[in-house]
Amino acid sequence: MKKVFALFFALLVSQVAFAQNGDVNGDGTVTSADVTILYNFLLNGDTSNLVNWDQDGDGVITVGDVTSVYNILLGLPIHEYVDLGLPSGTLWATMNIGANSPEEYGDYFAWGETTTKDVYNWSTYKWCNGSDSKLTKYCINISYGDNGFVDNKTELDPEDDAATANWGPEWRIPSKEQINELIVNCTDVWTKRNGVWGRLVTSKINGASIFFPAAGYRWDSEFGNVGSFGSYWSRSLYVNSKNAYYLIASYANNLWCPESLRSSGESVRAVRVSQK
Repeated sequence: MKKVFALFFALLVSQVAFAQNGDVNGDGTVTSADVTILYNFLLNGDTSNLVNWDQDGDGVITVGDVTSVYNILLGLPIHEYVDLGLPSGTLWATMNIGANSPEEYGDYFAWGETTTKDVYNWSTYKWCNGSDSKLTKYCINISYGDNGFVDNKTELDPEDDAATANWGPEWRIPSKEQINELIVNCTDVWTKRNGVWGRLVTSKINGASIFFPAAGYRWDSEFGNVGSFGSYWSRSLYVNSKNAYYLIASYANNLWCPESLRSSGESVRAVRVSQK
């Protein structure tokens, strides 16, 4: 038991913020033996040959680690996340949708759209008929609805969520409340990571951290403010229904959550609430 306790203590202190490569026993390959080692630990605390502990980046050994190794064996994509110890249990992805590392910018999406495109404005926006006063979904104000359309939807449906559509049902774009929880429970500093400017966000609770690169935004066919701030959608509609809440990671200010035009192209940082 002392050995098991020592292992868990080491895991909690280290707060591993990245997934390993599936090679649990450190033999240089990923096989069914790696899954067996994790099962032996979960069932009876056996630490024999347990070298690379945390496979899914949550800081502890759970069934989620077994799933991560299975996905590697099956050739499925692994989306890494970090447990920041947040009260809600929300787990934040380590990188943007469309990125291959935490400092890559990734893809840009209009709010409620699940694919990228070449031009971002109201004439190309999926949920309107050509202008911001002709919304066809997610409208709570008749002044902005097409022919007075209102559906009173204030949060993206899963089928319109870029995180869910691209990464699977366990992932969502964060709500305004989840973004505000991140802001309240973390500190953030403007810094460079591998030559890329952005905000390093560190938990006040457990010291784990994530990086938001300054990917800027898209409008029409242009990029704006790349390198000076990052803009990240929430899944929550702003009170006027023409805009939506988003997270800003700027060189000039700490993280905050104002509003942005739904038709602009912004980054997406996904969240999940389960380690399984």
